Amino acid sequence: MTALPAPAADAPRDLRALLPDELTAFVKAAGEPAYRAEQIFRWLHGHGVETLDGMTNVPAALRAALEQAHPLTPLAQEVVQTAHDGTRKLRFRTHDGRAIEAVLIPDEDVARNKLTLCISSQVGCAIDCAFCATATLGFGRHLGAGEIVAQVYQATALAGRRPTNLVFMGMGEPLHNFDNVTRALALLEHQWGAGFSPRRLTVSTAGLVPAIEKLGALKPAPNLAISLNATTDDVRTRIMPINKRWPIAALLDAARRFPLSHGRRVTFEYVLLAGVNDSDADADRLPRLLRGIPAKVNLIPWNPFNGPAFSRPSAERIRTFQERLRTADVAVYIRSPRGDDIDAACGQLAAREPLVSIRA
Repeated sequence: MTALPAPAADAPRDLRALLPDELTAFVKAAGEPAYRAEQIFRWLHGHGVETLDGMTNVPAALRAALEQAHPLTPLAQEVVQTAHDGTRKLRFRTHDGRAIEAVLIPDEDVARNKLTLCISSQVGCAIDCAFCATATLGFGRHLGAGEIVAQVYQATALAGRRPTNLVFMGMGEPLHNFDNVTRALALLEHQWGAGFSPRRLTVSTAGLVPAIEKLGALKPAPNLAISLNATTDDVRTRIMPINKRWPIAALLDAARRFPLSHGRRVTFEYVLLAGVNDSDADADRLPRLLRGIPAKVNLIPWNPFNGPAFSRPSAERIRTFQERLRTADVAVYIRSPRGDDIDAACGQLAAREPLVSIRA
């Protein structure tokens, strides 16, 4: 595979990206008391204000100083589409005209009252997974931490409630944008703002092994999801070129070392491609590969898009694959396609113009 683009400060570090200690240093330097930092942070990350004028208890002079040093970078909500199953896809436009997407996914079981938000970490992606629509865009740029958390706050306003779970599984490879993603995690977890528990935050990766180790060093660490998708290096390299650099054995070693508190598991995502990775032999190899890792497996029937010559396995083949894993005592679940009629399902995000634009 070609070398990944180097991490760079190519997205503006706007006011939303400042951590509490950075805000405190700024307000003190401006001659204001330290408590102003908490006020500003709560406006940004608790109330989700989109203009400095909305910070009604912050002095005008301090707001003007903030605007000059760290302006709020706009993230415009452009289109909202609603799928037949209630999934909503939000397309945003960044300050420099780039399109990104996030997806609000209500639980199929209404009684659980669960709402998951899938957010993006990059414009496009550099990883080149053959089964993913985002890969067709190529790499645009990293999103800044402020642009990442702004997706959460705008989706919250749209839904009229805070999501119960956040997953970094939208456009881009989160661990390729490690610094901005981990800064966003810190912002989202802080008690002055949204106050998300790390147990409600999941970061997915195609397999950047050194960054998995760095993510595990965070205290506390979020949940880890690994896009595995094959049981042999030959197949995985064919559909995920990143495997040339970090093959399955190295990836699983990193998963074994990832720190897990009581009851937590590493999630392995496995996109099922008919005739590629869905054989009985694959189903029998997978439990052996995962031995020694507290794990669960999400089977994802491939969600089609124009281009690759893949197909989704039959329902019978998918169930057979699941049963062979269950027989080997693997916790395994089939992830039903959600929002596939609006290209919002796993692997379909490509920020393309919808056939019909629906505000909802």
